[in-house]
Amino acid sequence: MILIADSGSTKTDWRLLLPDGEIAQATTVGFNPNYQSAENIRTELQESLLPQLGNNQPTQIYFYGAGCSTEAKCSLVADAILNVFPGSHVQVMSDVVAAARGTCGHQAGIACILGTGSNSCLYNGEIITAQMPCLGFTLGNEGSGSYLGKKLLHLYLNHELPADLQEAFGKQYPATQAEILHRIYNEPFPNRYVASFALFLQGRQRHPFVAELLHQNFLDFFRLTVCKYPDYQMLPTHFVGSIAFYFADILRKTAKSQHIQVGRILQSPIAGLALYH
Repeated sequence: MILIADSGSTKTDWRLLLPDGEIAQATTVGFNPNYQSAENIRTELQESLLPQLGNNQPTQIYFYGAGCSTEAKCSLVADAILNVFPGSHVQVMSDVVAAARGTCGHQAGIACILGTGSNSCLYNGEIITAQMPCLGFTLGNEGSGSYLGKKLLHLYLNHELPADLQEAFGKQYPATQAEILHRIYNEPFPNRYVASFALFLQGRQRHPFVAELLHQNFLDFFRLTVCKYPDYQMLPTHFVGSIAFYFADILRKTAKSQHIQVGRILQSPIAGLALYH
């Protein structure tokens, strides 16, 4: 049995490929070795994933995750998984590999992640051949939910949102400035917390201020990533992640302004990964 995981910083989608051809599904919180220890990941797997798998024990596990960009981080996650599934074959790869395999399959293209965080790569149909730096929550993540959340919070706390949005934001998120800053600077997973504010924009895309904010968000991402890949205008550019999925109309318009050919826009690459494996 093959178990596949697509893990972002907020949520992990799991697919278990059974011998009879059936596919079982499971969902857990997201895992990111930049913020979690092997012990923390192991505990979460035991408490949340195992009950959903029942008596099914995978022999091969392919884990694609946010933060799994170095050998050390991949080993941390692999050790946690092997502790829960001893004897299984475990391979840990970055979430950008998942995006490439899940959207491009075996065709060349550019694969992008726009979820809680952001990332991208140039893919030749078999391997990643180029990748722009991924600077994470503090220094990068253009195009992502956390990038949008930071901008929204900055505008709201400085009273720079239009009056109607300022009022609506305060009603939807009644936390004080002190409470917001405490969550960001003193509690775990500030990226998840900040990204959660991007939900405020859903259903408000037609507001001129929101439309421009989203346009600039995607424009920042394109200029710093996609537009730097050679021959980017000649290849399809695919997207996975909640931000790309829920704001697809503005994403497409912004991409068109940069002469970028938009391919697939998926909330998650997990279905494509199941086909790939």
